[in-house]
Parts: sequence; C-alpha cells; structure tokens
Amino acid sequence: MSNSGQEFDRLPADESERDLERRATRAEVLDWWAERFGVPREAFDGYTFWEKGKGKIWAFASDTDSPVGVEGLGMKFLRTRQEHWKPTTNAVQRFGSLADENVLHLARDEAEAFVAGEDQELDWDGDWGYLIVTHDLADEREPVGVGLYVHGELRSQIPKGRRRDL
Repeated sequence: MSNSGQEFDRLPADESERDLERRATRAEVLDWWAERFGVPREAFDGYTFWEKGKGKIWAFASDTDSPVGVEGLGMKFLRTRQEHWKPTTNAVQRFGSLADENVLHLARDEAEAFVAGEDQELDWDGDWGYLIVTHDLADEREPVGVGLYVHGELRSQIPKGRRRDL
C-alpha cells in the first residue's frame, strides 16, 4: 500500500493492521473524535474510512473493495498528516451536533462574522486548537464549521468558496 493521490485505501482497523507507519487507523480516528469532541464512537457505525494521498481521510457510508481508483468516495472528513488533526467543515456539519466538548457557541453577530471568514477576538475558557463552532438555527444548536482558537482569537476555517456575507 502507498499514499497514492490516485486511489483510496481503507484505513486499517487498528495498529496491528497498519501497513504504513504514519497512516491513521480507524480506532485512532474514532478515539480522536471521542476524546477531542465527545462524539460517541457509535456515531460512525456504518462508515468506512479511507485515505487518499497523505493524511486526507474520507468517510463513506458504505463499503467497497480496497484500493479503489475513483475521484471521490463519500465526504472529506479529516486531515491527519500535520501536527494537529483537523476535521473538515463537512464532517463537523454532519457529526458536530453530537459533540459535547470543545464546542464554541456563537451569538448571531459572531456567527455572521465567522461564516464570512472573519477572525475575531473572543473569550474562551476551553482548549486551544480546532473547535466545533455552533449557532442557534430554528431554536436548535447547529454546527456551522471549524474554528481554530489560539491566543484569544477565533480564526474562521470556513473554506473560501463557502463563505457568506449574511
């Protein structure tokens, strides 16, 4: 197995099945979501996880043979080959409502600035790093996207093509 940008390789179930030293395992991915955000491991039952390229993890709500040479497979889910793992906006919007840790809830004006891609100074007494950012929509807490909180500043990680001026 290699880290080909041309095909998807299923993540190994655990360390005993790992064939490439730095490839994440399914167990590590589930542990990370549970430890960082409090998302129950069971939330990912029925999903398989795939790597395409180096550390670009995709979630697929089905299964297929590995490797598979297609352009996309499910949703981009997580980036793992950097100092700190980073969830994607799609993953946070899909699974972030299950999170109960490292969730930063924004008021309307803060959420509007966040969705527009603006960085903002905010007080937060939780962990630094990547957070799930939420806002109330229709009286429900809804995940908006990924924020990076460092040194008293929330940095919007909303992709440029998805930013909106509300």
